[in-house]
Formats: sequence, structure tokens, C-alpha cells
Amino acid sequence: MRNTAKITTAVLAAGALTLGLSACGSDSGSGSTADADAPLVVAASSVPHAAILDYVKANLADKEGLKLEVKEFTDYVTPNTATESGEVGANYFQHKPYLDDFNKKNNTHIVPVTTVHLEPLGLYSKSVKKVGDLKTGATVALPNDTTNEARALKLLEAHGVIKLKAGAGNDATPKDIAENPKKIQFKELEAAQVPRALEDVDAAVVNGNYAVEAKLSPAKDSLVLESAKDNPYGNFLAVKEGNERDPRVVKLAKLLHSPEVKKFIEDTYDGSVVPAF
Repeated sequence: MRNTAKITTAVLAAGALTLGLSACGSDSGSGSTADADAPLVVAASSVPHAAILDYVKANLADKEGLKLEVKEFTDYVTPNTATESGEVGANYFQHKPYLDDFNKKNNTHIVPVTTVHLEPLGLYSKSVKKVGDLKTGATVALPNDTTNEARALKLLEAHGVIKLKAGAGNDATPKDIAENPKKIQFKELEAAQVPRALEDVDAAVVNGNYAVEAKLSPAKDSLVLESAKDNPYGNFLAVKEGNERDPRVVKLAKLLHSPEVKKFIEDTYDGSVVPAF
């Protein structure tokens, strides 16, 4: 991607966050106290988030007087911690159930600004063609972050693979499975690693952005796909609480809801990513 910086989970684990973000500076990244003429630094997952932001930067931002800098991340933690600390001014990678859980567990204060798109979660396999073909004792990989694991289990329940206990909510885990007639085994992995496990498991539930990044088409390659109707998992632009009215954030939110961005999403992703506005 043009003018982006990729930071891997391994680098994060090595403690390189400060090094990777030090160039941002609090003035360019932070919200209400930042210079309104400084670049707005946005942390984003690569696909489709950074790609959408790069489109805005290349085609729309100058007309609105917005200086935009996009920083790519491959994990679901750093974008929020960097936004909380002010090292970036906003992020774009997550949905509300994930953010609510993250804020609660990490005492952070990140808030949504505007919802942009939905990435339908899907079940993929290299060995079976239909979900009903999963054999007894098959292994299915799941994303291990709280809300996406629950979301994956609900997808499997919706298609008759398992049945969850009554009342299982957005923090459901395999321990909340009430019925598992095929005795499916679950392999819990960091979300970015799940597509790479497809060669080693019978099937995997993959987040939409990581599916696209792995050259999988949710619309064409999935065995089953999450419905977009009444879906609470739309991905949004987010900031630290109090920075919602930063003029740069307001400009970016407007551009992300433009007809041009809607057409870009529809033309580029062909149903694998769906505009949510």
C-alpha cells in the first residue's frame, strides 16, 4: 500500500510499538488538542480498511483539505492501544462487540464515529465442499478473540453444526456448546493466523478482512457465510473519547460515507465487503 507502515504481531510481541509509532508524534496523531492542519494518522487493518483509506487519501482528501496518513497493522490490539495513547488519531478495523469487550478488559476509552462496511464472516475448507460434509471428529479453526470466537460459533450454530447453551452471548466459547453431534474439535488461533491453518484443519472460520488478504472470496469460496441483514458487526472509524469533533475526523467520516467510497467498495470487493451506509 502507498505510504503505509506494516507492523506484524511478532514485532508487537517484541515490544517495538514505541519504535514503530514514534514518528507519528502526539500533534499529528492525537485528537482535540492536535493541530487541525496536521496529518490525521489512522491505524488500520490492511484489507479492506487501509485500502479504503488509501482510496480516500488518493482521490478525495485533498478536496476537503484533509491530510491523511495510514498505518497498517496485522493485529487487533495495537490499533486501540495506539489510539488510546494518542500516538494515532483514529483507527479503522473493528466492530462494536469487539470494541466493547476491549474497552472493558483494557480500561480504554475508544468510541465509534461512523460505521463504514461489513465483512461477512465465513467458513472455509480445502477438503470439503459443503458444511454437511464435515466428518465426525473434524477439526475447525476459530479466531480466539472473545467476540469473534462467539460470532464464529453462532455462524456454526446457524448452519446446524453445533448448538450453543441457552443465553450464550457475545463472549461464548466452545465451553458454551450444548450439542456437538459430530464431536467437532476446535483449534483456537489469533485471527490473523486462522487462514494459514486451512492446510492443517478440516475447516476454518475466517474474518472477512483476513479472508480477502489470503486471496479467499467470501462470496464465492465460503461453505457458509454470515448474513448481512441486521448484522451488528459493521466496521467503523473510531477515536479516543473526546476526539469525535476533531475537524479532521469529521472530514474523514464524511468522506468515508461518500458515494465514491461506496462505489469503490462495491467495485473492488464484489460482495466480499459490503457498504454499511
